[in-house]
Amino acid sequence: MELRLLLDHYFGGPGQRDDPNGRELCLPHAGEACKLRLVFDGPRMESLVPGPAFDGVEWERLADAITASLSTGEAKFGREYSFSSFRVVGAWRGEQSHVQICPPPPDAPTAEEESAEHPFILEVPVSASDLWALTNHRRLREHRRLTNLLNILLIGTTTIQPRRYRHYWAGIQHEGGEIRSQWSQEFYSGKLGSVTRDSLTPGAWEPLKVITSDEYYRLSGLDGLPLRVPDNLDQMIVSYQRLAPDLRAKFNRAAFWIDMAYRQWHVSVSASFIALATAIESLTNRGARHEITCPSCGERTQHERPGATRRFIDFFERYAPGHLLREHRRDMYQLRSGIVHGSSLTQIDEDIAFGWDPPWWQERALHEALWRVSRVALRNWLADPAT
Repeated sequence: MELRLLLDHYFGGPGQRDDPNGRELCLPHAGEACKLRLVFDGPRMESLVPGPAFDGVEWERLADAITASLSTGEAKFGREYSFSSFRVVGAWRGEQSHVQICPPPPDAPTAEEESAEHPFILEVPVSASDLWALTNHRRLREHRRLTNLLNILLIGTTTIQPRRYRHYWAGIQHEGGEIRSQWSQEFYSGKLGSVTRDSLTPGAWEPLKVITSDEYYRLSGLDGLPLRVPDNLDQMIVSYQRLAPDLRAKFNRAAFWIDMAYRQWHVSVSASFIALATAIESLTNRGARHEITCPSCGERTQHERPGATRRFIDFFERYAPGHLLREHRRDMYQLRSGIVHGSSLTQIDEDIAFGWDPPWWQERALHEALWRVSRVALRNWLADPAT
């Protein structure tokens, strides 16, 4: 993605396609005006091929500029709004992770109700580039990833505004208490100031309450109190920051699907359930065969990897032991498979759910259990990631 941004900047974009197979993109235009042809293999850029208008002297100059822009630059701190299901009235700073939670400024829009998405400013480390577009891309990317991480490490829900705003009908309360329907756009805008800083923002805020992790993760639901944090939050963020690139990519995918489970709940419980199951599958080891070394003789033998259901069950047995009975884990995967393969939906999505009827109640219990235990397992995976 970073290289793609730079090519767009130096050669012009968004480019044109003239490949019938849809694998190539010409910059800045197709035909004789093409300077550079980008060849893709699936989602990845496979190669760069000179076009008819390619200038070798220009490329030598730009190649050095591109290399310089991609290199690790000056350390900065990116800032952007995130949202918590708990009101944020104080600040927290990770001394090792260099991540900071700041309360919104006094004039920022806030919700009067406690059951809401409450804004706060999240500051995250960013490697600056000499090209602002690239620095800003890194700022937004790291803000999104760290918000998704906090969604797993903090109780309640931590999220960001969607990148693609939707329009919907909303009930707007007017004077006198009358509620009128109004076609509205999903949007939040609060005073932020500079979106990057040389250091974490200083402030005279009250610190957020810090409690032991054991006590913290026993909390559940909204209790009317503001956001609190566990005493191992800094350590857990550092564990994420120190992951090898391939493991961090796996965790980022899992955290993405946990966020999607929250967003999709309001539309489809079936889709929300699949998102939770996919988060777990993002971290399970796949592949047809793997090698096992005998501890006594050192001989290496090939073994079949366990199937998808077994991998799903084994993941929870390793990273959330005691939180679910084995048969419940199997029931979860069977429900997941039925939805994914199109043979079933959850009862509530069929509009035949009744609160105390066994089919709906069992599905609801499975969803709530999977929601809870998935976050437990992901936190434990951070402490001991499987390679």
